[in-house]
Order: sequence, then structure tokens, then C-alpha cells
Amino acid sequence: YQRRVHGDFPVKELHTETAFDMSRKNKAAARKGKDKPLQKVMTFGKKKKAIAVVTCNHGQGLLKCNGVPIHLVQPEPLRLKLMEPVLILGRKYFNQVDIRVRTRGGGPTAKIYAMRQAIAKSLVAYYQKYEDEGQKIAMKDALMSFDRQLLVADPRRTEPKKFGGHGARARKTKSYR
Repeated sequence: YQRRVHGDFPVKELHTETAFDMSRKNKAAARKGKDKPLQKVMTFGKKKKAIAVVTCNHGQGLLKCNGVPIHLVQPEPLRLKLMEPVLILGRKYFNQVDIRVRTRGGGPTAKIYAMRQAIAKSLVAYYQKYEDEGQKIAMKDALMSFDRQLLVADPRRTEPKKFGGHGARARKTKSYR
């Protein structure tokens, strides 16, 4: 909303995108050296409390997680797990897209699993929206045959603690004497 003041009371006016605003976006994309309008897909991945959001744009193969290149992501033992979508599908699918991942919540392992799921889902969504449907089906089959968790979220969550015990299910021991 844009606000304008008329006398003593503010008047709210709904801002609609005009043809001028839309053409400005396309011109901005053309200035960056892209002849096509902006091609962008946003997806997410979840694992426990971790949520990863991916922005997948048309580009030259950039792959960053929280501002860090994918080959420098910590913890190091889980880096290979994060690289799985790239290793399964091959670099050729990633060469024409820029992928940026933002993660929040959860621990380091859950973040890595959420990021790998988000990367795989974003690539499938990008190819479905802007490229060939046949390539998308082939990618989806390859990812599903390797690990279903790459495309389908794990619904398990931690059970909340209840009163009368130390955890979700554990109770205090009962004394008979």
C-alpha cells in the first residue's frame, strides 16, 4: 500500500503494477546480459526444524549455500551429501542455472539434508517451468531411484515433552513401598 495524506486522515491506495513497471524488470534483466526475461523458481526443503529456501535463476552455474560456494560448505563430512544432486544428475543440468540457498533453524546435519532436498526440488521445478518436460521426468526418476528424500520431505518431527516425566514418553518410576 502507498499512503497519501489528505487533510487530517490518511488515504490508502492499492498500488498495481503497470506496464511501465513490468517492462522495467525486463530491461533490468537485459542490462545484466540476459536476452530473456527473468526466469526464476523458488522452492524449499525441510528436515526436522531446518528450512532451506532456494532461488534458482537462469545463469552460468553458480551454486552457493548461505553465501558460501558449495565446495566450501561446513561440516566437511556432510559436504558430499550436499553434492549428491549434482553428482547424480551431472554438471550439465547445473551449468545454465544459478542456485542460491538460504537456511535457518535446526542443527548442521538437518540443514545439509534440507539444502540438498531444496536444490534437487528447485532444479526439477526449473526444468518443468522453463525447459523440456522429458528432461524433467528423467531427472525426477534418477533422483527418486537414488534417494526418495531428495524430492519428498520427511514428515517426522520431535514429539513435545509432557508433564509427569523427563521426556515425551518417559514417566517417573512408580514406587510400591
